[in-house]
Amino acid sequence: DVPMFLYGFHPVREALRHRPHDIARVLLSASRTGRRREEIEEACRRHRVACEVVPERVLSQIAGPAHNGMAAEVREDAAERQAAGDPDLVVLLEDVQDPRNLGALLRVCEGAGVGRVLIRDRGSAPVSPTVSKTSAGASEWLALERITNSAVEIERLREEGFWIYGTDPAGEPPWRVDLTGKVVLLFGGEEKGLRARTRQLCDRMIGLPMRGRVGSLNIATSAAAVLYEAVRQRSSSSPSPLRGEGARG
Repeated sequence: DVPMFLYGFHPVREALRHRPHDIARVLLSASRTGRRREEIEEACRRHRVACEVVPERVLSQIAGPAHNGMAAEVREDAAERQAAGDPDLVVLLEDVQDPRNLGALLRVCEGAGVGRVLIRDRGSAPVSPTVSKTSAGASEWLALERITNSAVEIERLREEGFWIYGTDPAGEPPWRVDLTGKVVLLFGGEEKGLRARTRQLCDRMIGLPMRGRVGSLNIATSAAAVLYEAVRQRSSSSPSPLRGEGARG
């Protein structure tokens, strides 16, 4: 495993809560004090994680100026993560290139209880410390998997009984689509959205009607609207919209 540093209060705290056994050490700035530092120091003592106080410049060399006075050295192994979300709600991301957008998306996915997040490796931002920081530590709680081929994964999920729903501004409103049961939601990149081949493999396309003067929402905001409609339907006892012809499973 290759060592990796998470930085910032929320990512470090969530890593200590979720997988302290994966943390080699926590670094704290010698020039910063306060409640957050005390909370991290207490968590390190509780979980018996090594905690080192270092000069501010050491943290800046590791994480740049946005470290907020702390960093954690971890060993990244997504295969060992245990997802706490709904195993029947899966998100697949294609070509999300901005690490801050990816972090914001992962925060939405964790909040909505997504069971797994598949990220197409080529064309997407890596799950870096910037992603973890932007996600406010949410990436520590998700089962993340890098994939090489969206089409292969979609066909595999279809064979497992999942319905495949892509997103596009011209698609149907999510409240008209049955988002209960085994569902995969696909979100494309900032510039071109989903790839053409991926679109062809979707059972239906979902979009958000824009009633204002702005042409579109950013990717994390759009994902939040769709995912929380899925949460609403999956939490409701009322009849769901028609899924379409045929059955899956």
